[in-house]
Amino acid sequence: MTLGYLISLEQINQLSLTDRQREEIIAFFAARDAELERLYRFDTADTERMVHVMPIMTVVREDKAVQLFTREALQAAAPETDEGYWCVPRVLE
Repeated sequence: MTLGYLISLEQINQLSLTDRQREEIIAFFAARDAELERLYRFDTADTERMVHVMPIMTVVREDKAVQLFTREALQAAAPETDEGYWCVPRVLE
């Protein structure tokens, strides 16, 4: 990362950095670039591509519809019902 690029980012993001903060940011990104260069040196031609490092096995149960409750059982504790619907006080006029 160059100083000019960093100053442009400051202007775009409306930041005001000190010279010391600029130096720290440039040093940080220089270290990241060095790490990337080190990783690029590894020969990965014979390595299988993967999405996850660890093998993931998804256990999926069979999807079947089951009715756990009846409408009557659910409405048993309702203060008032009308033809299978809950009656509630009007909120909007």
